[in-house]
Amino acid sequence: MSKAASSWFVYMLECKGSRIYTGITVDVEARYAKHCSGQGAAFTRMHKPVRVVAVMPCADRSEASKAEAQLKKLLRPAKLLWAAEWPWVGP
Repeated sequence: MSKAASSWFVYMLECKGSRIYTGITVDVEARYAKHCSGQGAAFTRMHKPVRVVAVMPCADRSEASKAEAQLKKLLRPAKLLWAAEWPWVGP
């Protein structure tokens, strides 16, 4: 599925302290901007985002939520392998 055909995305951010944050959204760039401005999740208010690492397109919110839940259960090395499969190619 292409990014243009997708309506939802699972995304991974690298935050200060080399921490990883994972979420879902319909607009990665807008959501990243919210995280950076302090209006995103509590985690990203405490650990400021450095960059978008990876984005995986999903068909709908349900698929994105399920993928996010699975990703959050992984240990860091496996999360980084996932990120290598879905590198962010944004502006």
